[in-house]
Amino acid sequence: MELKSRIESDLKAALKGKDALKASALRMVIAAVKNKEIEERGLKKIKPGDELDDAGVIRIIAMLAKQRQESIEMFKNGGRDDLAKKEADELKLLEGYLPSQLTAAEVEKIVDEAVKESGAAGPKDMGNVMRVVMPKIAGRADGKLVNEIVRKKLT
Repeated sequence: MELKSRIESDLKAALKGKDALKASALRMVIAAVKNKEIEERGLKKIKPGDELDDAGVIRIIAMLAKQRQESIEMFKNGGRDDLAKKEADELKLLEGYLPSQLTAAEVEKIVDEAVKESGAAGPKDMGNVMRVVMPKIAGRADGKLVNEIVRKKLT
């Protein structure tokens, strides 16, 4: 909840400083967080009046960052460098709210520990390993990278 408060205060500062890009990006984050809170309340995962914890907010920011990365690639392929630059600026801003990303070597180490912990023997145990790994890396590594490393370790 500290992260959400920090984002809201940064939005106020961006509005006062007339930083349109930052204000727009932070409004997008706050809207996504509020939508997720409404969804969670509907599913009775959180009580009315409660807010998402920092881990939930980080998951949302990571999802938005991944969307920006995909958009940048699509805009570059479409020859829209102006839009790609805007998305890159938003991505850089979002990354400032995410925990530092793990290197491939660090992810490999976590995967090795998870393989031992789950007793995985082959590709059919991939789901078990992923269930152990994903909470440990929560928002600090791309799921696609983790999936590739797990698949490589189990084959």
